[in-house]
Amino acid sequence: MNTKSSRLCPPDPARVAAIEKFGGEITPLDPIGAQVQGIDLASRELPPDHVLDALETEMAHRGFLVFRNEKELEVEDFLRASCWWGGRQLHSTHGVHPATPGGNRHIFRLSNDQRHGIPGVGPQWHNDGSFVPDTFSHAGYHIIRPAEKGGGTSFAHQGAAYDALPDETKAFWSRLSSVNSASGVVHPLVHVHPISERKSIWLHLGMTGAVIEKAAEEDGFRLLGSAELTQLCHEYNRILNAGLDDGYAISHEYRKGDCVFVDNLAVAHRASPEAHLPVEQQGLRILHRSTVRGTGNFAPDFGLPLQVNIHGPNPLGEGVWQGGGVGFRWDDGVPMQN
Repeated sequence: MNTKSSRLCPPDPARVAAIEKFGGEITPLDPIGAQVQGIDLASRELPPDHVLDALETEMAHRGFLVFRNEKELEVEDFLRASCWWGGRQLHSTHGVHPATPGGNRHIFRLSNDQRHGIPGVGPQWHNDGSFVPDTFSHAGYHIIRPAEKGGGTSFAHQGAAYDALPDETKAFWSRLSSVNSASGVVHPLVHVHPISERKSIWLHLGMTGAVIEKAAEEDGFRLLGSAELTQLCHEYNRILNAGLDDGYAISHEYRKGDCVFVDNLAVAHRASPEAHLPVEQQGLRILHRSTVRGTGNFAPDFGLPLQVNIHGPNPLGEGVWQGGGVGFRWDDGVPMQN
């Protein structure tokens, strides 16, 4: 339960009016996100550009939108609506589970039963697509079957999380860039959101192989050592978890038919622990995910390259440089799977 009010502004009246004129309704969730009703995701008629712009801008500020669907949504409806945002086309890099309807390669089918979907995915805070330079602009989540006893997704607003950091930490993190453990793609730990223009933090806790620091007042770079990277990951995990009490994170429990569209540069997410509990304990859960092409490279600062060879020799001499799998294991006591 949240003990403090939201750190986000309410929806903009002009954007609310544009959505309402089209027949929709947008209302803020507490403390982040917003609910949308009255817009039919199954319609083959694309909403006008100004309505899509209003929705996408609210998503950038609030973090995510939950569409409540009054009728069953087909796979193609979900995928078509996923292309309303960001790069306006799907960017699918995942494997296809045998139970995926029609073997559709754009559906990442997740479940707590391996017969129905891929189990155990995303237990730590992350953003999708950290392994590509033009990381996914948005992601979609369509709940096919919510578990009877719950098991949703937690979302944390990364702009509000940045604001909650001490000034010294803000300055340090602004000099850091993460290296993806699978591909070697480099992303900034702190960036300015392209729509909201809000400074935000961004780190994948399950796929980081190295973190590079730019020297504060001189040229040159260094890698964080094991103890420093462990501390960074714990602090990042702590600041996002703190949002659940401090008004910038939420644990969303799905209702049947929910479609959640996420601004992937504005909010981090993780599966709740209950989402991975056995069917016998929690009930069957099935979720479809889509991912949307980015609008440009999510590039690091300080002249760093977009990609390095994380599987080759350490180029900076000392520090963590770990390719493959889930990358650097910052806590042996937590599950890590992507």
